[in-house]
Amino acid sequence: MKVENLLNEIREANLSYLILAQNMLRADRAEALVRLGLSEEVARIIDQLTAGQLLKIAASNMLMCRFRFDDSLVWNLLLSHTRGAENAQAAGMHAAILMTGNAIEAVV
Repeated sequence: MKVENLLNEIREANLSYLILAQNMLRADRAEALVRLGLSEEVARIIDQLTAGQLLKIAASNMLMCRFRFDDSLVWNLLLSHTRGAENAQAAGMHAAILMTGNAIEAVV
């Protein structure tokens, strides 16, 4: 992949992530903080960004979002190959609980 293409992909990912974060924060702030793993300070900044500021930040060559967990247990739960929708749903809920606990520990 050429560098220019990579930078365009990063810009698009950044813009999508920032718009999603802003929309989630405005719809349900408490849920957005947990789901996005944001601190209140960062949430306040993202929530107040203008369209121009969103575009400027998105144009950075640094990816704004990152993987929130490095725990193989969470990855294994998300990749669970259990049979049936109920088992997959339970594994997904278990992963969400673990990630929520991690987010709360990071804030405290």
